[in-house]
Amino acid sequence: QVQLVESGGGSVQAGGSLRLSCVASTRAYNSACMAWFRQAPGEEREGVATIDFRKTTMYGDSVKDRFTISRDNNKNTLYLQMNSLKPEDTAMYYCALDFWGTCTTDNSNFRYWGQGTQVTISS
Repeated sequence: QVQLVESGGGSVQAGGSLRLSCVASTRAYNSACMAWFRQAPGEEREGVATIDFRKTTMYGDSVKDRFTISRDNNKNTLYLQMNSLKPEDTAMYYCALDFWGTCTTDNSNFRYWGQGTQVTISS
C-alpha cells in the first residue's frame, strides 16, 4: 500500500509564494507518475500539474508560468512551487501517484492519493 503525505500548505496574501511537498512510501517511486490536484469547495477536482518518471511536466492552464512541479527521486518527494498566488488558487491540494495510465492533468484516475493540504490566499 502506497502512502502519500503532503505538507507545506498555509495562508498567504495574494502575490505570495508557497512550496508544497509530498513524500511517497514506495520503492517504485522512480517509475511513478506524480501529480498535484486541487479542489475548492463546490468545485470539481482540477489537475494542477504532473511529472512522469522522465521528469516530463505538464501544467493546467490556470497555473502555467506560476507553478513549478519537481521531484527528488532520492528522497521519494514531490514538490510544487507556487508563485504569484491568487485568491482563486485557494483550495485543498492533493498529491497523487500512479504507475499506469497517462500522466496528464486531464487524467484524474490516479490510484493513490494523499489526505490533502489546505492553501488559502487572501486578497
